Amino acid sequence: MSTILNPDLSVTIGKIRLRNPVIVSSGTFGFGEEFEDFFDLNHLGAIITKGISLKPMKGNPPPRIFETEGGIINSIGLQNPGFQTFIKNKLPYYKNLKNHLIINFFGNTQKEYIELAKRFDRISGISGLEMNISCPNIKRGGIVFGTNPHMAYRLVQAVRKTTTLTLIVKLSPNVTDIALMAKSAEDGGADAVSLVNTFRAMAVNIHTRKPELGNVIGGLSGPAIKPIALRMVWEVNQAVHIPIIGMGGIMNAEDAIEFILVGASAIQIGTANLIDPKTGIKVIHGIRKYLIRNKIGCIQRLIGAFG
Repeated sequence: MSTILNPDLSVTIGKIRLRNPVIVSSGTFGFGEEFEDFFDLNHLGAIITKGISLKPMKGNPPPRIFETEGGIINSIGLQNPGFQTFIKNKLPYYKNLKNHLIINFFGNTQKEYIELAKRFDRISGISGLEMNISCPNIKRGGIVFGTNPHMAYRLVQAVRKTTTLTLIVKLSPNVTDIALMAKSAEDGGADAVSLVNTFRAMAVNIHTRKPELGNVIGGLSGPAIKPIALRMVWEVNQAVHIPIIGMGGIMNAEDAIEFILVGASAIQIGTANLIDPKTGIKVIHGIRKYLIRNKIGCIQRLIGAFG
């Protein structure tokens, strides 16, 4: 039973009951094992894996990361070991954890998305799927589905039929109307949406007169995008009835609380993990202190309380 001195931080995303709203973002936390020496991973609400495709992907040519004002531009290109290697070499690690495991996955075609969802649906120990339709630095697949409302609806609808797991759709900010994209995902059967992924960006070296990234274009993340991401979460909250997982430049508890106030039921920590591996646990403690200080017994009271 929650009290003001022991506030209830739990939230529900689809079928998943999180002990707290703090999740680590795909691609910024490896496969989790890399961070186990910094804090007890069981304290997190959930871990989202690095994006998984049917077959291994080498990713984009280096350089892949460039530090810029207020953030980083990355062009990893969804490098990953592929489904089979992930199941054999990475998945067993999560058996020792007590928190929720959410698999981020993607494909180049609708058929690949469907096949992956089917395969993951058969595996025990997985709480949910985050379907990435939003990567800005690959030339095929996700970015096409992530910018066309009709294609997004059809893809989500097709994947929804293949899995009983909680289905989260990760949205791209590189669209004209983010609320329309979220509504398309909801209409297609998504249990929740997560937003936003990185913004298309680039950097130029004036001495070499060449791009700073091997792929030229990458995705901007970090504090620089927070005000825009916050606005998009607020807009989506007015358009859908399913839970929203907010992300984009969250560096501390104050940032996380802002996203919750404008409508996010949970949040994801991304770039901050690369700066301070303990950010996730610090954000959890910070949210708890905020609730105690303001005599709020349940975090549910904060969700969408803006205005």
